[in-house]
Amino acid sequence: MALAALLVVLGAGLVSGCGADEPARSTTAGDIGAVLDRRAAAVLHHDTEAYLAGTAPGARALREAQRTELANLADVPLSSWTYEVREVTGKGAGRATAEVELRYRIKGFDTAPLTTRRTMELTRDGSRWYLTADRPAKGAAEQLWQQGEVAVVRGSHALVLGVGRTGAELRAIRDDADRAVPAVSAAWQRTWAGRIVVLVPRSVEDMGALLASSADSYRGIAAVTTGGVGGTGEPPALADRVIVNPEAYAGLTPFGRRVVLTHETTHVATRPRTSAATPLWLSEGFADWAAYRAEDRDAEVIAPELAEAVRAREAPAALPADADFAFDGEADALAQAYEGGWLACAMIADRWGEEKLTAFYRAVGAHHGRDGAVEQALSEVLSTTEADFTADWRDYVRDRLGRA
Repeated sequence: MALAALLVVLGAGLVSGCGADEPARSTTAGDIGAVLDRRAAAVLHHDTEAYLAGTAPGARALREAQRTELANLADVPLSSWTYEVREVTGKGAGRATAEVELRYRIKGFDTAPLTTRRTMELTRDGSRWYLTADRPAKGAAEQLWQQGEVAVVRGSHALVLGVGRTGAELRAIRDDADRAVPAVSAAWQRTWAGRIVVLVPRSVEDMGALLASSADSYRGIAAVTTGGVGGTGEPPALADRVIVNPEAYAGLTPFGRRVVLTHETTHVATRPRTSAATPLWLSEGFADWAAYRAEDRDAEVIAPELAEAVRAREAPAALPADADFAFDGEADALAQAYEGGWLACAMIADRWGEEKLTAFYRAVGAHHGRDGAVEQALSEVLSTTEADFTADWRDYVRDRLGRA
């Protein structure tokens, strides 16, 4: 089953001012930043002692956890690792809490740092600050290395990072991802990175932690893609991740696994041209269209729920709304939403051509805001109106799925 992308919203800037009994925050932020700079250098050099030098000697549990996390990272090919102190609050003399952004890149894959928020508690001993706690900030996700030792499997187009999974599983996912990338390049026909990073956690519970969400939301979902959307202007640099639910993915057929990873890889490729103006029927429908494009399957096989609705004369009258793609809704309705989006994109490709489908996608994403985005792109790219397009889509759905 396909999935929508997740948007990460970063925290606020550095707070100025201090109380009489609190540390001077600007000075404290600089001192804490220096401690974290040394810590970042230690990560890149795999220097355990230097990494632990900024941790309070008496914080034994934290020191062991940090030692384990650094060891878990040993095989991950990092090209950068930095911290930025965003806010410091004092808890009295010699104590502070820092809100920090951790930014890192995977060598050869990330064109921009992946950013995650951390909350760190520190204590001052003389002139030096030491960590006493380090955890994800409120609402922020865990990182894979916090869940166990990270195994790394390289492919021609993909890097698979796994925890608690067998080498055979990770290699099979690597092979699926390597096939997905060229399939997406053939469908999207625009320049993109042409490579992906796939995370495979131990369980769906761990998947939920990587997404800062409840595992219940993803039990039936085989994979998701994370990352910020683009918009107008030049494509932004990105650090997307495809996260696999190992339990649901293992239950798929080879065809299903192929479709899932091609769909998610399409989200990575199209992310720079996807914005708040892009409706989910288009972003999810295009990803499904790319995934099924080279597959020899009848429409009734790809869209069984919508086919049943057509035969029962209960076909939808309008294109799926964003709310129809909610994971916590009815499974049949969710399936119909994806199937309806797929058929809308398939209709554009059939009637106007694949190049026009890509141009339409880009035009919608380049619009400033949701209002009028689809209507303008329909007019300028496809020379049609929203009413006519919707009517054509209803006819197309019945034509493709109406056979008994």
